[in-house]
Amino acid sequence: MTRIPTKQEVLDWISANPTLTSKRDIAKAFGIKGADRIDLKRILKELEAEGHLEKRKRSYGDPDRLPPVSVLQVKAPNADGDLFARPLEWHGEGVEPIVLIITRASDPALGEGDRILARLTVVHEEDHNYEARLIRRIGTNPRKIVGIFRKGAEGGRIVPIDKTGQTEWLVHDGAVLGAKDGELVEAEQAGPKNRMGLPRARIVERLGDPSAPKAVSLIAIHQHGIPDDFADKVIAEADKAKPAGLKGREDLRDMPLLTIDPSDARDHDDACYAHADDDPKNPGGHVIWVAIADVAAYVQPGTALDREARKRGNSSYFPDRVVPMLPDRLSGDLCSLHEGVPRACIAVRMQIDADGNKIGHRFVRGLMRSAASLHYAEVQEAIDGAPNDRTGPLLEPVLKPLYAAYAALKKARAVRQPLELDLPERKIVLSEKGEVESVAFRERLDAHKLIEEFMILANVAAAETLIAKRRPLLFRVHEEPAPEKLESLRETAQAAGLNLAKGQVLQTRHLNALLNAAAGTEDAELINLTTLRSMAQAYYNPENFGHFGLALRNYAHFTSPIRRYADLIVHRALISAHGWGKDGLTEDEIMRLDETATHISDTERRSMMAERDTTDRYLAAYLSERVGNEFEGRISGIARFGAFVKMDETGADGLVPVRSLGREFFHFDREAGTLMGSDTGLVIAIGQRVTVRLTEATPVTGGLELELLSIDDQALPRGRAPKGRPTRRKAVSTKRKKDKIKRKVERKRRQR
Repeated sequence: MTRIPTKQEVLDWISANPTLTSKRDIAKAFGIKGADRIDLKRILKELEAEGHLEKRKRSYGDPDRLPPVSVLQVKAPNADGDLFARPLEWHGEGVEPIVLIITRASDPALGEGDRILARLTVVHEEDHNYEARLIRRIGTNPRKIVGIFRKGAEGGRIVPIDKTGQTEWLVHDGAVLGAKDGELVEAEQAGPKNRMGLPRARIVERLGDPSAPKAVSLIAIHQHGIPDDFADKVIAEADKAKPAGLKGREDLRDMPLLTIDPSDARDHDDACYAHADDDPKNPGGHVIWVAIADVAAYVQPGTALDREARKRGNSSYFPDRVVPMLPDRLSGDLCSLHEGVPRACIAVRMQIDADGNKIGHRFVRGLMRSAASLHYAEVQEAIDGAPNDRTGPLLEPVLKPLYAAYAALKKARAVRQPLELDLPERKIVLSEKGEVESVAFRERLDAHKLIEEFMILANVAAAETLIAKRRPLLFRVHEEPAPEKLESLRETAQAAGLNLAKGQVLQTRHLNALLNAAAGTEDAELINLTTLRSMAQAYYNPENFGHFGLALRNYAHFTSPIRRYADLIVHRALISAHGWGKDGLTEDEIMRLDETATHISDTERRSMMAERDTTDRYLAAYLSERVGNEFEGRISGIARFGAFVKMDETGADGLVPVRSLGREFFHFDREAGTLMGSDTGLVIAIGQRVTVRLTEATPVTGGLELELLSIDDQALPRGRAPKGRPTRRKAVSTKRKKDKIKRKVERKRRQR
């Protein structure tokens, strides 16, 4: 007879082998076969009844797992100098987990009794179960400064790089961290501010050359005034937050909701699940669940957390860092739908028919537990026939039903015809040192599109519910293009031999017809870029003006309250509309909706500009080693001072100064968007294919200067240098020549 393991041996196996926890795996590990499996089943049932295990489908897991971000208390160093910590959030039974603190050179010194917030990783070592990496000490949140270090006799000073006129900071000799004169540094306030003299700071990180890649995003953050540190009161409120329980919530913990995100995602704010609809009145239909982290349960109106979130408006994303809207205790922990951890949520159950049309929905305030945290690529690989250990067990019961529902939604999308621009997004890939390794195209898998469609449907459901219940909210508004921009697009299309319908109410299907006609031609990128530039910018508003680009009448942002304040407003409106609690939208907030909408629309644009500037600087740093090389590209813009070129390889935009275009005078036609040479009649216009040479790359500003070598595979003609201002006779002659050239160019393009 085979020896049956003890309960503790079973628990030890499950703890050491979290991916091999099915009854079959456990039986195989202990060599249990045949009738002896009955005894193993009895042991597992007893462990489950005693609360040591919980059954997850066909496997067992430890319910007493620490949160991925936890509060710890530092213990005294052991004989080897290692630092361990006691988890203050441990509420399980049995042996308390052992947590080893992994320190970095930039971390402050920790001592016995210090309370810290740390990010935890499960490990399976002999002397510890978790490894912790410091986020910060609890109760300390020193002010951060980024600036240029100027060395002095007894230390030095830090000159801030922002534009607020802030005073310099004094750094004593023992707090310079070896910084050199002229280096960019990050520092924190050292002690209370003095009444007299300069405030004191301590350098915590040397960022090196101000033009170096590692400094790029910090410079943009400060230049654009994006708040990047939290006040002590905000941190204190976040640290006091406790996980929400089941009271007043619908229990969704048995539903196999999944999060699907990029592989490097720090947080998970949305989860989804779908299955075939069993309602006989809806043959071929589907039920889709979308669950969103219940941020409103932790960030309540009028609190310091709420004021700070509103001030920031949104999170800002850079290639090397994120500036979050909420502190990490919330954004990375309590409001992040981590795998296997109960989390508060607001969820919507949506019913769609076989053609993807939404025929009903309802919202609930619930408690969920993510069945798995997956990333896009592994989900797509599973659907394409290559599942891994994580996606394999989920393929039939969870992933395939998700894709079946998505297939139906695609039918509805094809009928609705939202704007279908084809502009591949480029991704900057950084090394561990913060240097640009490559510039790649972001993948657009069906897994990405699936999540996008589910989120759009949930956003529509939120807007429709609040409209039906006559509750104030913030809509996501995208208005129709301005007539003058449409006319410019129409002229560009005509010059390329294409047509954009005129004399009728413009719809996205008309623009899609133009984009489809251009697809596969040399003018495809030009038409896509010009169409994008003709679009109005989306914004937030308490009034509903519809969403032109998505071809939707009612649209609001509901799915990302971790990173957008607008979504938090919508969550609060739903709470008030359903009577779920006292943390809904207040009268004061309703009175300020106009002001809030304007403010968060501005913060969104601020983040976009900072992100764009950062990308430009990274690209300039990446290309600085290739000065003198030749590149292919396309004219993307025309100005009086020169032409802008978007280079094919990297997507970087560079300037061809008008002074470098030859020895002649160039006339700028704003209306036509052209530069024309007075001697040669050379016309430079948006959309032309060009070859350029990179002559200068300036990482500090992100500027790229180019020399134009050829247009449409034709070498440039060179004219005479202008001698002063052209005479009236010459100006008239030039105008006639210009009109003639324009007509000639237009005829040639139409012939093509």
